[in-house]
Amino acid sequence: MKQQARLQELSVFLKAQRAKLVPQMVGLPTGGRRRTPGLRREEVAQLAGVSTTWYTWLEQGRDIKVSTSVLDNIAAALRLTRDERNYLYALAMDTGGGLGVVGQRLQEGRPEISPSLQKILHELKYCPTIISDRRCQIVGWNEAASHVFLDFEAIPLEQRNMISLLFTRQEFRRLAVNWEQFVRGFLAIFRAYYGQYVEDEWYNSFLLEMKEAHPDFNYLWEQSEVSSAPEVILEFRHGKGGKMHFQLTSLQVHGNVDLRCSIYTPAPETSTEFKLRQLMERQE
Repeated sequence: MKQQARLQELSVFLKAQRAKLVPQMVGLPTGGRRRTPGLRREEVAQLAGVSTTWYTWLEQGRDIKVSTSVLDNIAAALRLTRDERNYLYALAMDTGGGLGVVGQRLQEGRPEISPSLQKILHELKYCPTIISDRRCQIVGWNEAASHVFLDFEAIPLEQRNMISLLFTRQEFRRLAVNWEQFVRGFLAIFRAYYGQYVEDEWYNSFLLEMKEAHPDFNYLWEQSEVSSAPEVILEFRHGKGGKMHFQLTSLQVHGNVDLRCSIYTPAPETSTEFKLRQLMERQE
């Protein structure tokens, strides 16, 4: 990520996090009428123990020196989660470096799915499962995922990006009752990767392309949600299977290739698994 793009993203992120807080949440007086939602810059600076000028420069994306101790204070002031803190540090200090969780530079190119992971995909017969890489390129899926989502095999290899498909394929918009919630989970994961791989120019090109093509992407991206493993309950209205409820669990696959396994487990005390079994049996 070029420095200018990194600092611009830092600016967007800090503004979005500041807008989510109100004075009562951090023990500050409400004060007078506010023109915009959230805390004022001077209030964040006060909570973090830095000058208003310095914090303003940071939020404006200026190239200034920062330390981990000061970033710790800012993270505490903004009530950031662990994933959000990591994202803040990566952007403010350019610490991603394209390194994986074990500190080794990960392989480029299309990842290969190991036989053991392929076995797991097969065994999760009634849990739609998708395996994606650090760019959210879909590299594997099981039969249940093809029945619930899309026939990924019919999509050209270079177009199998989950983020792109969520905005370009009407099947996803029709499927998810709360499409925004569905998309937010993937964008939160994508943003976590974006902060981790700050040297990869692919992210900037992809984001620019998505923002230009899809105004609703830009709106959701600017919410600046970050999560390495969101767990959400989703309601789908499948054209052939009817109403289904799934719990999304996102797992990191450790190794020399950065892969993620997104598992949609039929929600307990619902008829989802029964409906999915019927759907798959009818189409065999």
